[in-house]
Amino acid sequence: MTMTPDAAAGLRVVFVRGLELRALLGVHPHEKAAPQRVVVGVELAVRDEAAPSGAGEDDLQRTVDYGSVVAAARSIVAEGHTLLVETLAEKIALAALADRRVVRARVSVEKPDAFPEAAAVGVTVERVRD
Repeated sequence: MTMTPDAAAGLRVVFVRGLELRALLGVHPHEKAAPQRVVVGVELAVRDEAAPSGAGEDDLQRTVDYGSVVAAARSIVAEGHTLLVETLAEKIALAALADRRVVRARVSVEKPDAFPEAAAVGVTVERVRD
């Protein structure tokens, strides 16, 4: 999962990798009974007013705060049980797109403990601003 910044298009990439959360996620009875470990990755294509050749003001207000991205993912997981990893990833992507500067959101949700013989299973979704 890797977006590329694009100065000519005026875009930077803001990301969160390897965010481990405990989520009620899945369709099986044991997944509904207890939270399981999930790993969330988020990449956002964000408008960069300093691109292509400048340096912007050193102020948090000019970019997307990855702390708010983490807080949104935590909040969505805390809402309760979700059946599908796809649904969880889509909700996180849509929350990121609520910031008007975000033009594209790519979110992965992995279940690293689903199968002992697999490092992880999961999904990656991408959503774009209309």
